[in-house]
Amino acid sequence: MTGIRHLVSIDDLSLAEVMELFQRAREFGKDLRAWSHLCRGMISASLFYEPSTRTRLSFESAMLRLGGGVITAAEMKTSSAAKGESLADTVRVVGEGYADLIVLRHTSEGAARLAAENSSVPVINAGDGSHEHPTQTLCDLYTVWIEKERLEGIDVVLAGDLKHSRTIHSFAYALARFGANLICIPHQGFEMPNYVLARLKEEYGAQPLRVDASRLGEMAAESDAVYLTPQKPHQLSLFTDARGLRVDRVDAVYMTRPQTERHEVGDDKDSLEGYLTLGQEGMASEPLRNALLMHPLPRRDEISQEFDKDPRAMYFKQAARGVPVRMAILSVLMGRLELKARANENKKRLVEVVAGPNPCPNPTCISHTELRHVKANFTISSRSPLRAACGYCCRELPIAFVGCSTTRNFHSRDSAAAKQIRPDHLVFFRDEQEAESSGFVATGR
Repeated sequence: MTGIRHLVSIDDLSLAEVMELFQRAREFGKDLRAWSHLCRGMISASLFYEPSTRTRLSFESAMLRLGGGVITAAEMKTSSAAKGESLADTVRVVGEGYADLIVLRHTSEGAARLAAENSSVPVINAGDGSHEHPTQTLCDLYTVWIEKERLEGIDVVLAGDLKHSRTIHSFAYALARFGANLICIPHQGFEMPNYVLARLKEEYGAQPLRVDASRLGEMAAESDAVYLTPQKPHQLSLFTDARGLRVDRVDAVYMTRPQTERHEVGDDKDSLEGYLTLGQEGMASEPLRNALLMHPLPRRDEISQEFDKDPRAMYFKQAARGVPVRMAILSVLMGRLELKARANENKKRLVEVVAGPNPCPNPTCISHTELRHVKANFTISSRSPLRAACGYCCRELPIAFVGCSTTRNFHSRDSAAAKQIRPDHLVFFRDEQEAESSGFVATGR
């Protein structure tokens, strides 16, 4: 709804706004008890469709620190959702009088986008499936900024389950926007998804290159590392050899646990044997000597407890710093603090369509479950060749033919006629049969 500001994606904030939020968070963090006047009389609602400890408690702590109140539905399986109530109806009810802001965590990718479309109050995405987790990203960026005093041009290792971790995906997008350089060291079989790599390349110019990470020791021993950099040329080009760019310095290592709750059919559970574990020995190589070791928590065995007292261990600080960061976010979205920085003017515009089937290939996208309330929409990354992504979960759409919602004709995706269709009149089809069954008529290919 217009006039309301939501935080669904990290791209909802400009880089200048992110830095201003960090300045505010630092002020809040000096004395968390000094701000109880700021949001007095305001109420936030926690709607959590999947388990959470740190995210939910830090949001609720932040709201209480600001002098507001909290209502919680921490286990939505016991709510009216169990009776079949849609997410769209739930946020309408909550926003019409129960609360002034909604913090939503959901199992489906794109759920926060759908909630924002139907809410009369601000919606904050506290994690939607394996899609994004923007406030965790802000907490992570804030920790790096506090510890390293900069974000531009830093070198960060992303390790572990890069396929399913929404925290990794949001963090990668944000780091690339700041011009950081990413070294991806996935557990075998859990590499960064192609749609994430495509977005990093298209929006931030982050080109994937092979990297020689042998100097990282046991961390990279079992993995084929990939280097992503939006900076061209880059300092590591000085060290190019036959195997790729050589890693000689790392500012932070971001470790993730196996995201087994989001593993899909076909993911080999047995392949988790030998999952990387980091401790003093694993962080002893020269490039990691001054690197922060970060983790969004909860952890399993991927960071040994022996490392907890190491000054490079940041994971408990990350959790604690979530409170002042989220205090800043809540204050801004509820209109109690105003950001002076300019908003992000480079966000991709969602284009709505009025006809045609849902082409999203992602089975866990909210567009496949909230059929009564979903608006078929997408973002276009290119017209020649035609490429588009789901407006909810950002997965690239499989397009073979393109229809026009006004003429009801359809054409080959790369034909001259297809390129003339207005973006808001586009309808995507996987094949001719789908187009014809939707009432569209073939024209010249």
